[in-house]
Amino acid sequence: MSLNHHVFVFLEVFSCEGGIQSYVKDILQAYSQLDTVADVFLLRDAATVENPFASERLRFHYCKAKSPTVGRAKLAIALFTHLLTHRPARVFCGHILLAPLIETLCKPLGIPCTVLTYGKEVWEPLVDRKQRALQNADRIWAISRYSRDRACAANGIDPDRVDLLFCAVDGAAFQPQAKDPTLLQKYQLGDCKVLMTVARLWSGDPYKGVDVTIRALPQILQIFPDVKYLVIGRGDDQPRLARLAEELGINDRVIFAGFVATEELPKHYCLADAYIMPSQEGFGIVYLEAMACGVPVLSGNTDGSSDPLQDGRLGWQVPHRDPDEVAIACIEMLKGDDQRCVGQWLRQESLAIFGKPAFVQHLKELL
Repeated sequence: MSLNHHVFVFLEVFSCEGGIQSYVKDILQAYSQLDTVADVFLLRDAATVENPFASERLRFHYCKAKSPTVGRAKLAIALFTHLLTHRPARVFCGHILLAPLIETLCKPLGIPCTVLTYGKEVWEPLVDRKQRALQNADRIWAISRYSRDRACAANGIDPDRVDLLFCAVDGAAFQPQAKDPTLLQKYQLGDCKVLMTVARLWSGDPYKGVDVTIRALPQILQIFPDVKYLVIGRGDDQPRLARLAEELGINDRVIFAGFVATEELPKHYCLADAYIMPSQEGFGIVYLEAMACGVPVLSGNTDGSSDPLQDGRLGWQVPHRDPDEVAIACIEMLKGDDQRCVGQWLRQESLAIFGKPAFVQHLKELL
């Protein structure tokens, strides 16, 4: 048995995009730089997916099947065989949905388990089986203090058993650049002050604050009549948001850009004079992306965004459902007199804590 041998088990990494998948990819990328080896088991990914992380240090096992039940059975058999044969130093359970299975396999073999948590999936009391698996885990990882505190309060967990591994941002990909003339023309943003949000517009999770920002616009327009609000993202809540803008008589001030590919996001962030998302986040990597591009940011004041914004040192935190407070903060941001509007300083301070090198070092310490 190698003391540096670990096992990771995830639902999916490559077959869909999202905040969890992005975070997991950062873990895999960072892990590949350490003097360790790991086997990675994936429940819903097939061997045909494009995988840039496969190497001698990171060996992948794909368990996808046509039937979800068959897939879970395939995962359980492959994982148990591997644990029995190789006895790794630790298993990292990549989602609470997998925790009961991982506990069942690891406990009789005496293999310690760390459960990774992200946000809302652990903020409320879990069903008994999942709650016990979380309580019995050797360690738990959380992406923010807020997420840790809510998970512990809801599920009877000692906070001392929870380690923090904050999200990271790629400072090489996200960096300041001049506003792209093609995009300015595409979205009709010439000679405008631009507020921006990047968010999934899903009616099941309406608390990204897009509606609050739209309600704040009339007040902002009194001071900055040339302001426009660029909303990047798609989802079934967009018609409601568009109707709201129309009811307020500002539909010409709100631009719905729809889906934008990840590689195109840096150019879009750099269109913005301020990034606005008064939300409820487990962490909020979009704040890091904006700050790395030198764009000042606004978030809610009672969620995981306190970590990327460093309790307000790096940005504005306001009550997340209060249009008046959002308007006041946006006006301050657009005036640009505050230290938190200095792009070079903002980028430097955020990357020092949340850049990829810092993430690698933190992961190394946790392992």
